[in-house]
Amino acid sequence: MKALILVGGFGTRLRPLTLSVPKPLVDFANKPMILHQIEALKAVGVTEVVLAINYQPEVMLNFLKEFEKKLEINITCSQETEPLGTAGPLALARDKLIDDSGEPFFVLNSDVISEYPLKQMIEFHRGHGGEASIMVTKVDEPSKYGVVVMEETTGKVEKFVEKPKNFVGNKINAGIYLLNPSVLDRIELKPTSIEKEVFPEIAAENKLFAMVLPGFWMDIGQPKDYITGLRLYLDFLQKNSSSKLATGSNIIGNVLVHEGAKIGDGCLIGPDVAIGPGCVIEPGVRLSRCTVMRGVRIKKHACISSSIIGWHSTVGRWARVENMTILGEDVHVADEVYSNGAVVLPHKEIKSSIVNPEIVM
Repeated sequence: MKALILVGGFGTRLRPLTLSVPKPLVDFANKPMILHQIEALKAVGVTEVVLAINYQPEVMLNFLKEFEKKLEINITCSQETEPLGTAGPLALARDKLIDDSGEPFFVLNSDVISEYPLKQMIEFHRGHGGEASIMVTKVDEPSKYGVVVMEETTGKVEKFVEKPKNFVGNKINAGIYLLNPSVLDRIELKPTSIEKEVFPEIAAENKLFAMVLPGFWMDIGQPKDYITGLRLYLDFLQKNSSSKLATGSNIIGNVLVHEGAKIGDGCLIGPDVAIGPGCVIEPGVRLSRCTVMRGVRIKKHACISSSIIGWHSTVGRWARVENMTILGEDVHVADEVYSNGAVVLPHKEIKSSIVNPEIVM
């Protein structure tokens, strides 16, 4: 089987982290976002993954080479010269996706984190005999999204309603698809939306079916949702493979600590924290609802909550970092500094407190 991952553009919503690496390579729970997807695809027998990309393909490919060997999966790029929307990239990668097998192929949005129930999706797709399957997820506020209206028993999609004013349903497109090769015949090589142009056409012919995603789902393309996604993912780990999570008297709730990280005495870590490789957490530090990426040093008695600390940064003694502060790569926060929601670009030094959220250039 084959799969296409829609990698897309510049990752502006996750800046300053995406100023250092393309968005799919930003760490999530101690490994690049895209690796969660590639591993899930490999587990259901996908042998070739095509990355639809219009930004820094060489950086992506160089990085993924080691994982290609490790996972024994073939990873290639299909590069757009102009943005082609969410369907155009499929037309561009047509030759890479079609082979003699006639098997369906997966399409994934690279921002999505979930349990990836891809095995069930293959069974669902074979069972309904239609042309395309999409994964949908239930949300509390459907008026913010495009809602998928479907038959509850069969999953057959009736129509799509964009940001409905009145309640028509609570299921939205989860950004995971399984498509027959014939879907490619419906897509021209031009900027096209799969959600607004291609899927409604298939639905009108009664050939589009939706499977309700079991478990959690999150689009982690912006910081607030990234932090929420981490909580949901760690909760999933706790239920399904709790041995991967840290334990001890200094741990509260779900915490993921890389074996290469060092944590000092008297720290209180958690809930919902990921600490990456090579990190040094000095004594007396308090961490909650945050990600601490590779090579970071958090000095004595610092306190960090609801924030993302980028690679190789340092947070000084008694510093307090909170409320969606995002530190880019190699940012240095001085001792006793307070940061309230600062977004700090790479290679900066913060010597005085930031009391109101701002971008530090």
